[in-house]
Amino acid sequence: MSGDDWERPAGSWASSAARRRNMQAIRSRDTKPERLIRRLVHAQGLRYRVAAKPLPGLRRTADMVFRPTRIAVFIDGCYWHGCPEHYVPPKTNSGYWSDKVIRNVTRDRDTDQRLVEAGWLVLRFWEHEPADECAARIAAAVEKRRAESPKSKKGG
Repeated sequence: MSGDDWERPAGSWASSAARRRNMQAIRSRDTKPERLIRRLVHAQGLRYRVAAKPLPGLRRTADMVFRPTRIAVFIDGCYWHGCPEHYVPPKTNSGYWSDKVIRNVTRDRDTDQRLVEAGWLVLRFWEHEPADECAARIAAAVEKRRAESPKSKKGG
């Protein structure tokens, strides 16, 4: 089916076949920044869960989860999470997409609050931040939490 023959599915937000393909191609996990940061953290000997729910009852996933130390890592895309430096409102269907980004930011803050209340440390990074700096901050946070845990003080 060519783009000229395309018909919007009932209830679809896509304004054209090309837009629909573009939006479907956007990854929700395993983005380049995520993969690079994960590789650097893994190279430091740290192990973690990928795209995991930090809390069983919370229907949200973190990009990296360190369960024993209760650290949840999020690598946020500049567009989808409203980066103050790089977010540019869309020119087409701006009301819908701007509202979507606002909902994402609101959900992010709610997720942060729920995790902190449950004793988790939340680390958020923008996709444009240098991966080596993100990985170093993650490793430092994990090591600090390990050192503070009662198990490490008992020697086991």
